[in-house]
Amino acid sequence: MSINTSTSTGPSLRAAAAATFVVFGVNGFVFASWAARIPAVTETLHLTSGQMGTLLLCTAIGSLLALPTAGLVVGRIGTANAVRSAGVLAALAGVGIALSLSAESVAGTAISLFFFGIGIGLWDVSQNIEGADVEHKLRRTIMPQFHAAFSGGAFVGALIGAGLSSIGVGLPLHLLAIAGIVVVVALIAPRYFLPHLPEAALADGEPRTPKESAWRDGRTLLIGVVVLGATLTEGAGNDWIAKATVDGLGASESTGALMFALFVLAMTAMRFFGGRVIDTYGRVAVLRASMAAAAAGLGMFVLAGNVWLAGVGAALWGVGAALAFPMGMSAAADDPKHAAARVSVVSTLGYVSFLAGPPLLGYLGDLTGIHLALLAILAPIMLALLLAGAAKPLASK
Repeated sequence: MSINTSTSTGPSLRAAAAATFVVFGVNGFVFASWAARIPAVTETLHLTSGQMGTLLLCTAIGSLLALPTAGLVVGRIGTANAVRSAGVLAALAGVGIALSLSAESVAGTAISLFFFGIGIGLWDVSQNIEGADVEHKLRRTIMPQFHAAFSGGAFVGALIGAGLSSIGVGLPLHLLAIAGIVVVVALIAPRYFLPHLPEAALADGEPRTPKESAWRDGRTLLIGVVVLGATLTEGAGNDWIAKATVDGLGASESTGALMFALFVLAMTAMRFFGGRVIDTYGRVAVLRASMAAAAAGLGMFVLAGNVWLAGVGAALWGVGAALAFPMGMSAAADDPKHAAARVSVVSTLGYVSFLAGPPLLGYLGDLTGIHLALLAILAPIMLALLLAGAAKPLASK
């Protein structure tokens, strides 16, 4: 991975934390700005829901190809250059999407979405590695706040996307503006990252350890399984809680949207304030409590006989889903020498679950109804709870 080559002073460390916070926020903003306008894409390209789902797979494939190799890229060029490269690639892909939509080209949009997915995947791993490094230097838990920035950025991006749609601003113009913002942030914010040198630039006299694939590290894989359960919990809530409210409780679509907003609000708030909880009680204890809360909230939501009780369950579900992913990133990065590769592995496992889990729940929902299908998530939640001990911080050397 990239190696910190100097002792960070207070001001430079605070600047690095602020820059990382901004990078996380803009990542969420970009993702939600696109997601909020998906109906416009469907209309512009004259696609059915199934065809749009296939088109969206191009983004998922790009991300899943980028994630396993992102650790190697960061190790070669450092986190700052990796974020710059990822941001510029995502911005160029956004321009490609805009031009393809203007030409009503499905093929062009698909290719652009593939490269957009690569950029977002590399960006995600790079920002998590930088966040973990900042967290190590601060000697307190701050990773959940970075992920709260992502959630907050996504919330703002969704609002702006909805607002622009309501006043008739075309998606191509929207995407071009977003691309401009991304380029500016991607080129400027990493200047304030902690100083790094790529592996190749290390002095010959520095001790080296034999390179071994992070995919063979037992602790990393166990952390990945924990994160897999956590991201499935979060992804299922994002994708299905609104529809489950409508189908299971007979509520209106607006009530379903409010239930989703409650879930996201609870998750974001817990991420902002959860760092102190982790520092007080320890990573493993909070991880177990998080999974227990997610299981209890999910059960309450599904079994509730009214909207109010279901709302309490949704909030508890969001609180439980909030901290597991950022804690998994912190655990994977405990050993700075191997952080890039291990964060890449854990991110890959998490995103596979995040992207593939909700559609599988949809297929199960065709048989049982999506409301009851959500109970299937209890299995990975309980597995994550049982394996939470793998995230125990490594002893300092």
